[in-house]
Amino acid sequence: MVEPASALRIVIVAPESLVPDADEDAEAWGAAERSRQLRIGLLESGYNIVAVLPSDMFLPDRLAQIQPDLIIVDAESQARDTLEHVVMATRDARRPIVLFTDDDDTTHVKDAIAAGVTAYVVAGLSPVRVKPVLDVAMARFQVEESMRRELADARGQLSDRKVVERAKGLLMKRQGLSEEEAYARLRKTAMDKGLKLADLAQRMIDAVDLLG
Repeated sequence: MVEPASALRIVIVAPESLVPDADEDAEAWGAAERSRQLRIGLLESGYNIVAVLPSDMFLPDRLAQIQPDLIIVDAESQARDTLEHVVMATRDARRPIVLFTDDDDTTHVKDAIAAGVTAYVVAGLSPVRVKPVLDVAMARFQVEESMRRELADARGQLSDRKVVERAKGLLMKRQGLSEEEAYARLRKTAMDKGLKLADLAQRMIDAVDLLG
């Protein structure tokens, strides 16, 4: 379920200043205007901007402390370094990442998505479109995380089954039990000791490996 805008805590990773120097070129001023429109869209949609952070070596610690619900990367034309910082900072605590950029070179989009960017938005975004973009990004992130958990659970179950099968085989070989008897022995012992079947099986395998 997508949270309402007002409930989302957002961190923006961006250059600290929104106002370029007077001698900056048109590209810098265009990026500044895009940043201004983005913030207008966030505020008008009721989002809670809890911090605007630079992309530096302290970013992982700051994100870990703030624990935002969503991260917006407001990048200038060269977004690659900024993205790498953000992706590394969220590696152990995944969060939706939305990139807004003026860089119309789409050759990096595939790599950015593969690295963990949930949405990649190139220039031309009006304030009224900000909320729909973030809503889709949040929904997509939640679907992907659900699929990731289901895959991890499936892999864990497969691993557990392999461990139990090996433990059964050891009991059948060493004690002359049938497959059903070996499984019943394992299950009863696990229940008596208050252990998961796979945990007991792994302990038995470890003991056999140790004793030879």
